[in-house]
Amino acid sequence: MRTDSSRAIGQPLTENQMTPDLRFRQIHLDFHTSEHIPGVGSAFDPDAFVSTLKTASVNSVTCFSRCHHGWIYHPSKFPYAHPNLTEPDLLGAQIRACHAADIKVPIYITVGWDHLMAQLHPEWVEVNENGKFVGREPLSDGGGWRNMDFASPYVDFLIEQTQEVCDLYGDEVDGFFFDIIFQTGVHSQSCLERFRQLGWDPKDQAKQAELRQLLVTEVTNRLFGAVREKNKHCSVFFNGGHVGPAFRRMLGNYSHLEIESLPTGGWGYMHFPITVRYARTLGKPYLAMTGKFSETWGHFGSYKNVAALEYECFQALAQGAQCSVGDQLHPSGKLDAATYDLIGKVYRQIEEVEPWCKGAKSVTEIAVLNAEQFDKSSERMDPRNLGAARILIEGRHQFDFVDTESDWTAYKVLILPDVVPASPGILEKLTAFTDQGGALISSYRSALPAVGNVSGPVASVIDSVEGDLDFSPTFLRPSEELSSQSSTDFVMYERGLKVTPARETTVLAQEVAPYFNRTWDHFCSHAHAPADQSTGNPLVLRAGNTIYFSHPVFTTYARHSMSFHRDVVLSAIAMLLPEPLVKLDGPTSLQATLTEQPDRTLLHLLHYIPERRGLNFDVVEDPMPVHESEVWVRTERTRAIKVPSGEALPAQRVEGYLVITVPAFLGRTIVSIED
Repeated sequence: MRTDSSRAIGQPLTENQMTPDLRFRQIHLDFHTSEHIPGVGSAFDPDAFVSTLKTASVNSVTCFSRCHHGWIYHPSKFPYAHPNLTEPDLLGAQIRACHAADIKVPIYITVGWDHLMAQLHPEWVEVNENGKFVGREPLSDGGGWRNMDFASPYVDFLIEQTQEVCDLYGDEVDGFFFDIIFQTGVHSQSCLERFRQLGWDPKDQAKQAELRQLLVTEVTNRLFGAVREKNKHCSVFFNGGHVGPAFRRMLGNYSHLEIESLPTGGWGYMHFPITVRYARTLGKPYLAMTGKFSETWGHFGSYKNVAALEYECFQALAQGAQCSVGDQLHPSGKLDAATYDLIGKVYRQIEEVEPWCKGAKSVTEIAVLNAEQFDKSSERMDPRNLGAARILIEGRHQFDFVDTESDWTAYKVLILPDVVPASPGILEKLTAFTDQGGALISSYRSALPAVGNVSGPVASVIDSVEGDLDFSPTFLRPSEELSSQSSTDFVMYERGLKVTPARETTVLAQEVAPYFNRTWDHFCSHAHAPADQSTGNPLVLRAGNTIYFSHPVFTTYARHSMSFHRDVVLSAIAMLLPEPLVKLDGPTSLQATLTEQPDRTLLHLLHYIPERRGLNFDVVEDPMPVHESEVWVRTERTRAIKVPSGEALPAQRVEGYLVITVPAFLGRTIVSIED
């Protein structure tokens, strides 16, 4: 399959980086249990516990050492064992039972939230710049926890408690999951002392952000060192609810990555497909963590639709990840039968196709420079990333998100979405990329000065930046080369830039201005004035392998979702990448991705549609049917086989592609492409 323009993501790992055994069918078993609940663990039966997991095809379950309430679930020198724990070593009993059945048991330890320690040691709690504790208010009836201060002696307690677990369970420790690794308030006495030591102004917001990251890095360094002092091989992961460019500085402390992304719990259905496309470039094994809950974490009697869990797990496989489903163990210690009936319906399907997913790497040819690196104001769902991801997914392109430290050389096209700064280092790397034949799509302010002459690769299309366009919203009239709708003027909702084209530039779209901008006493109709006449300002320009959009087109598509804004970007990509890895006809909701094992390429097709059925989040209830269709995959391989049935599918070679007739399916299918 491999060509010069495709890339299998995931570099070889050194021996000390390797995760001993990262399983495909994991459970993250929350156990945040109040001291006001009696009989904790009273119904735990090791045989029933294992039998329930095995019947659901689970082969790894994360169990608790210490929870957000601050209670410990095993023997400890600390006087913080759960006061109503009926099985003194509940964690040990879980480990022994599961290991006898070849089920791994990573161990959970809370870090950033600990209700008990916050009560016993208020001096260990984060304080904001107004002098207030961060997190749960004293008389709050709702959820929430006090945030623990990583500059305080609380971290010494963390280290000691973690090493106690290592000593207690020895070689039976499969791994650690350290949770809530972030800082918010940095104005406690401990933090103010750190500001003094560093010579930083605690009023400076940039230095506040720097201290937050420093404290997070320090706590992961210390905890990782504490684990490795006792156990050289177990897995270690630190969870902050998101994996982004900030992870780079801490990667040495991670054996693998877990992408927490519960779609109905605040992350949404686009968080995972964006985040995984960055996480998988970091050279670590990775898994996708969703939950069984209909809504968010920790809800009892709450069950996701089967189709939703199926979609989330098979999307993980399509992106080269293993699966983890979150559950919350009842205080009695008995697993909920309905939960594992739900999970089993999906995990048994995962088990069937696992041989075609083990060791598979994603194959890509387009890179998007991750906007999070330059604007951290909306990390979980950056609008530039969202717009780019939606456009590329709906166009069935194979792509990754990268940062400035990534290797760009294996990609054919690099996209700079709206906000990439024109720093000397970035311009130098962009020049090297384009000099080696790479194609570039830049939009709005990416790789440009605020005003003045342009340098770097974008200078091939733009001579200078004059400032903002006079009108907003304004209208874009595409050329015939850019769109078949060249006689139509399309509204551009977000304000663009006025630029002067370079000498050899081809103008692919021009501005048509409205009669006037809308003001309090100068307006037309409900929203804005209609198009009036052309200004001659270029809005989309091309020179060679570089195309520039003067509007923030990726932000525009994220905010307004007008198909024209997507289609002009896809048209630009087609100019630079006329033979993409995958081509197919079908609804834009049909997703297509490629992964690769040494002896075959896997085509993953998914068709599930999240719907806004409630007020606050989207749900998936039904797998969507897809009729028999042709899929073109650029490959040298010659056969197509349906997974896991082994059924041979009609396929023929046409102009460098294998054209596969995929039979009708419901929701999902996998095709193995072989020699």
